[in-house]
Amino acid sequence: MNLSHISKKMKLLSLGVATVFAAGVFAGCGGSQQAGSSSGKTYKIGVVQLVEHNALDAANKGFVDGLKERGYEQGKNVEFDQQNAQADQSNLQNIAQRFVSGKMDLICAIATPAAQTVANATKDIPIVGTAITDYVGAKLAASNEKPGGNITGTSDMNPIKEQIDLLLKIKPEAKTIGTIYCSSEVNSEVQIKAMQEYAESKGLTVKVATISTVNDLQQAAQSLVGSVDAFYEPTDNIVASAMPTLVAITDPAKIPVICAEPNMVKAGGLATYGIDYYKLGVQTGHMAADILEGKSKPADMSIEMAKDLKVTVNKADAARLGLTLPEDVLKDADIVE
Repeated sequence: MNLSHISKKMKLLSLGVATVFAAGVFAGCGGSQQAGSSSGKTYKIGVVQLVEHNALDAANKGFVDGLKERGYEQGKNVEFDQQNAQADQSNLQNIAQRFVSGKMDLICAIATPAAQTVANATKDIPIVGTAITDYVGAKLAASNEKPGGNITGTSDMNPIKEQIDLLLKIKPEAKTIGTIYCSSEVNSEVQIKAMQEYAESKGLTVKVATISTVNDLQQAAQSLVGSVDAFYEPTDNIVASAMPTLVAITDPAKIPVICAEPNMVKAGGLATYGIDYYKLGVQTGHMAADILEGKSKPADMSIEMAKDLKVTVNKADAARLGLTLPEDVLKDADIVE
């Protein structure tokens, strides 16, 4: 047996192994930011949005853009199935079944009723939610820290105390607050309960009217408008989708509407200290990317809170109401003209 010949073979073999190992190492480096772009798989992602209004539209766009930032892009390695339920429960159920039978790799549910419906339809497909106020209260998660099932996501819980404080800065003489919300929206009930507790601690009286559909909004507003000094509106999907109907009643009566989020201000409300729903959607997209990459499972992913809050004021509405907004409110605020 020729030992020198064997030695040469061993050296060549070692060199080959080292080369393959090095290639593997370098292939692994730099792939973490956009893992989706190099996996070779096309992912099927279903997106169900409860109803069309600015906040949910912004969250939807943010979700898609957040995934794109991580390398998951329509026409490249993702097929999005975008569905809008138009606030109809039977539509939600049909969409959920469509996603399950279509064997989606992941579902994004935008707003609480949408998330509840898809969560009831599947316990296997991972779900990320957004524009959902209270996952535990809606029975979507065992806890915010450890959801425990197949759903996680981002919460749009509002800084309610700061929003009522904003109302009192703008209208310090206010004694009675009116609020309208849809009785079937758990997220709205949670917000109104918290708002009532804080408002009453500040010596305010709260009058509540509930609605079932957008068709009830006008009558509900008219029932309150003569007995309240201001309105506070939570992130209620029915009210948010029909802000022009509400302010058509409140503006002539010179009653300001403080809203829970900026898009409701852009639709006619007076002011908010609230969430940027586009950024909330981006945050949700990043969570979805972690799931697709196998980094995390919904059961172990904490519900994330909104990271960016801002004051938004509608100067045109202030003019219609005959209100002069305080300088400390206008400072650093986003202005709607």
